[in-house]
Amino acid sequence: MFSARRTFIGIKQVTPLKFQTRKESIFRRGVTFFFKKNLLFTNSITSGVCMVFGDLVQQEFEYQSKVLPNRYDWGRAARMFIVGTAMGPLHHYYYVYLDKILPKVDLKTVFIKIFWDQALASPVTLVTFYYGMGLLETKTWKECTAEIKTKFLFSYLGDCLYWPPVQFINFYFLPTQYRVFYINVATMVFNVFLSFMKHYDQQ
Repeated sequence: MFSARRTFIGIKQVTPLKFQTRKESIFRRGVTFFFKKNLLFTNSITSGVCMVFGDLVQQEFEYQSKVLPNRYDWGRAARMFIVGTAMGPLHHYYYVYLDKILPKVDLKTVFIKIFWDQALASPVTLVTFYYGMGLLETKTWKECTAEIKTKFLFSYLGDCLYWPPVQFINFYFLPTQYRVFYINVATMVFNVFLSFMKHYDQQ
């Protein structure tokens, strides 16, 4: 009896408090690894992954509408991933620089950031997207330019309707290191529209 009691006492017991502390420690290490030490990598990969998710949702709509003969075009999804990942560094450095030149977090500064986002970042992102996707589809530069002339206006109008309220939350409430990750998640929704605009006239 005494021996059994000693054995029982010798076993380390993990209390709920210790278990919770361990979970918090793992979470904090994860945040440090992805959002402090490797932020550029995180922003780039999540940009590509979120663009793929948005495209797959649009492909599902097209398949259910009998526009696509097969459920998923993985070559198309791969091109979306490559372009999305390539645009990750563009977003990363843009928002880091934007916060450096406009560091305040007040309504005036937030609306200035939203203005520059729509006036500069959105057009550059859309043009980069269409040229990147077009070149990966083996289109010529002239064909890519013609596609942009046809689709840019409606793409930009959709951008202007969607992003200002999303970016208000981003600029007013979130610290710099979470901006691109938040945008990438929000982009999954917008990419459904963007994928439609890119592929609606393709069989």
